Amino acid sequence: MKKTVKQMVAAANEKIETLTTADAIALHGREEVTFVDIRDVRELEREGQVPGAVHAPRGMLEFWVDPESPYHRDVFASGKKLIFFCAAGWRSALATATVKEMGLDNVAHIDGGFGAWRDQGGPVEERAAKKA
Repeated sequence: MKKTVKQMVAAANEKIETLTTADAIALHGREEVTFVDIRDVRELEREGQVPGAVHAPRGMLEFWVDPESPYHRDVFASGKKLIFFCAAGWRSALATATVKEMGLDNVAHIDGGFGAWRDQGGPVEERAAKKA
């Protein structure tokens, strides 16, 4: 293996803004900030979600960010600060580095992810399972 996941995450963290959980919690609810949850939908249903966060599954993120993609989502062109998170901060570090490389500058991720958010008292709400 030429490069491990641990090495990739470390390299991503060198290029991006990483917020402490306390700093992220302090930004929650501000009009100029959008939280972006990149976890799988099953994780959201099992663990809960950050109120008001946009769900952007990691597998679709680049397609949703790119304004030339037929899958583009306007939230990624809003000009707001985008704060990405996953379960523990590894996927969100890689995702934040990727969208920064794509041209989004006002981005950050949460150190420790949703687990740290929940453990440090960040607001969490239950996500209802979608009906079939």
